[in-house]
Amino acid sequence: MPFSPKLPAPSSTRPWGLSKEHRISLNGLDFIPDLSGALFAPAFKALLIADLHLEKASNMARRGVHLPPYDTRASLAQLEAVIAQTRPEQLIFLGDSFHDDGARERIDVEDLARLRRISESAATVWITGNHDPHPPTDIGGRIADHVVLGGVTLRHEPAQLGEEDFEISGHLHPGSAVSQRGKRIHCKCFIADGHRLIMPAFGSFTGALSISAPPFRGLYDERNFHVWMLSQRAIYKFPGKRVS
Repeated sequence: MPFSPKLPAPSSTRPWGLSKEHRISLNGLDFIPDLSGALFAPAFKALLIADLHLEKASNMARRGVHLPPYDTRASLAQLEAVIAQTRPEQLIFLGDSFHDDGARERIDVEDLARLRRISESAATVWITGNHDPHPPTDIGGRIADHVVLGGVTLRHEPAQLGEEDFEISGHLHPGSAVSQRGKRIHCKCFIADGHRLIMPAFGSFTGALSISAPPFRGLYDERNFHVWMLSQRAIYKFPGKRVS
């Protein structure tokens, strides 16, 4: 089965690497999935990132749930690795880049400086999300509620689409499961049906919601969709009828 091999990566990052085999097409445009959960649009030299959820750990700590306070640093290291690989001219964040509107005030000074360097490395857009309806204005880039690339609308939450509409979104943190050799494997995934593509969450402390869960119902053509599952070493494509 086609896959993208795991590339060498710093110990502080998860696996990353643009697929050499897979393309996800919308409205005549090809998008290349990355093992990290990012998506690259070569026609626009644009790197798409969904659901960073920076400072999730510090938000949870305020509510008495203590997690290792390194999620922001790990996510930024991962992002830097993907940027170094793809060298994008555009960086587009599809919302929920910050876990809440107070995240900017809690982020470490060093991490904030890294984030500013990232946003200065390319033309950066911060799409608003439900967790961060008011992204910080002092980290570089511009803020928008959506972006259009070649007739494909990029937004945070999936919207109702007409027959001539095409969309890439995040928000739902998709994951899927498949049975292989007697084992059931569950991974983050991209899901697409030719009109809509939903990206996995990029952030370090973000999980995955099964694509069979109620929030996904009615969002894609159940007779004609595929998933691109992100394992620790490769991207695997499966038809919808094989996964849950």
